[in-house]
Amino acid sequence: MIIRKLFKFENAHIVRGCSTVKCRSSIHGHSYKVELLFESNFLDHGQMVYDFGLMKQNMKDLVESFDHAIALWRDDDAWFVNDMKKHSARWIELPVSPSAEQFSRVIFVMISKLLSLTKTLNGEKDVRLHSVIVHETETGYAQCFEEDAYSQNMGIIQLEDIIFSDQVLNDFKDNELFEKLKRGEKFVNPESV
Repeated sequence: MIIRKLFKFENAHIVRGCSTVKCRSSIHGHSYKVELLFESNFLDHGQMVYDFGLMKQNMKDLVESFDHAIALWRDDDAWFVNDMKKHSARWIELPVSPSAEQFSRVIFVMISKLLSLTKTLNGEKDVRLHSVIVHETETGYAQCFEEDAYSQNMGIIQLEDIIFSDQVLNDFKDNELFEKLKRGEKFVNPESV
């Protein structure tokens, strides 16, 4: 069975090297919709794959870290990256260009890692991240599966190479969330939400 949780955020970026002149040469924004799809052949004590309420915590913070922020590619011109960091409190520096395709991969890597480190308390069993869909517009989206997320052909994404501004980190319910994730610390779902 597959379940889906939808998140939304507003984000700005430039996608260098793309075919569209406006997209590759001007800062612009999108109203993103992000779908996290989870799968399991088992149901928990509430007869659910995974309680949606549990996703409103750390998963929500990770996805919505992009909200009202500018996404920067670390390989863009250094002066541009530094200027954007200087003039924006909310930014994320990525090891890949911030296209919808790469957003879906980045989010997959973060959520998959979080899920693998989370101890569940309500009988959840064998819950896996099936895919991540990032809608950049009403008519276009990118969908990432596990083989895409870790594909060397699409660029290596390691948590250590994702950098959040202090403002983004401070907006997490647990401002150590991302550091804990990178260190591989265990998370425990609450008994009730």
